[in-house]
Amino acid sequence: MPRLPPILRLLQAPAKFTVVPKAHVSAKPAKTPTSAVEQAVGISAIVAGFMVPAGWVLAHLESYKKSSAA
Repeated sequence: MPRLPPILRLLQAPAKFTVVPKAHVSAKPAKTPTSAVEQAVGISAIVAGFMVPAGWVLAHLESYKKSSAA
């Protein structure tokens, strides 16, 4: 194995001996259940967050093609 410069050895040392503690994750039911309306609003907001920008890009695709060709 080739010898590393001192700076790279400093970066390599923590990766060898780092102990990652086990995560204490527990799942509990919600204190107040989410209603169907709240779920619908949340899902709609997420879908709109992805679809509106994608639709805008697709609607303006021809102008992007023209500006990149010129």
